[in-house]
Amino acid sequence: MRPSPVAVLTALLSSCSGAIALGTTNNRPSCNRKSLSDAHRNKRDVRPEDILFGKGRWNLKRRNIIESITFVAGAVLPFPTAAYVDPKTGVLLPEEGEVEKAVPSIWDNENPFETMGRNEFSRLDSAPDSIFYTDPRFVEHVDENSVKGLTSYISNTLLQPGDSVLDLCSSWTSHIDANTQAKLGLKRVSGLGMNEKELSANSALTDWTVLDLNKNNPRLPYDDSSFDTVLCQLSIDYLTRPLEVMTEVGRVLKPGGKVAILFSNRLFLQKAVGLWTGADDLDHVYIVASYLHYSGGNFDQISAEDLSTRSGRGKTRRIVGDPLYAVTAVKKST
Repeated sequence: MRPSPVAVLTALLSSCSGAIALGTTNNRPSCNRKSLSDAHRNKRDVRPEDILFGKGRWNLKRRNIIESITFVAGAVLPFPTAAYVDPKTGVLLPEEGEVEKAVPSIWDNENPFETMGRNEFSRLDSAPDSIFYTDPRFVEHVDENSVKGLTSYISNTLLQPGDSVLDLCSSWTSHIDANTQAKLGLKRVSGLGMNEKELSANSALTDWTVLDLNKNNPRLPYDDSSFDTVLCQLSIDYLTRPLEVMTEVGRVLKPGGKVAILFSNRLFLQKAVGLWTGADDLDHVYIVASYLHYSGGNFDQISAEDLSTRSGRGKTRRIVGDPLYAVTAVKKST
């Protein structure tokens, strides 16, 4: 009988120092690979350490993880370092100004995802997502400050008058302010998610569809060039076929349209992919940007923004509460 995901996680943590709050953070513990049973080394099954932290990369620093997991040498990137640890969670957090520098100005021509194994997108809970999302969750998945940040960024910065919007991986809220939606005269707000009750409760949506994007060959049920803006909020870490999904995003976006992927480091750990859980927040920024660049979705102007609430003075301003980041790109006009 296969052990449950919780049992696997418990056994794993007993061999590691550091803390992971299940469903809350993505901290990478400091682990000695030799402390894990050597009996698993030659098995063909996916091992828990492969799922959680990426195969064979336990003790690598962030830069080495970037270069060895996904991102080949040659990309021009200053490699900023997530410089301090959240005292409450043990999670590495970026200093102010680092997130914006985490996207390279020049990308390597070789697509590193072409040679990557599926283990990088394995999860602790490999059961169909339709089971996990059967029951509706009418809750926010980040704290109040981040919810305000999401709503303000989407409503006041991202969306433009008359936009047609796709809210990918949608739920009971799209974080679009009702007054702003009316003021902008949005033509359409389509939601695509996993739970019918959540989607039907979302007052911002003009139409919605239930679809599991983690099934083989995900295809969005929309015509080419249908949307001015595509949102993906707090869900990119759960996609097991992110490049295919981003290719589809590029297809349904109008030329000149914009995609915005917003994320934190709060998550359902059992459903996040190994590539994500084995990385810190600056890695996440680079990973998401790489999904866009290497997807073949015809994206340009890939950039990142730190939307986290901070307190303090100067460069010592630290993140307060849950962090929040955005990676955006524009579909090329030609």
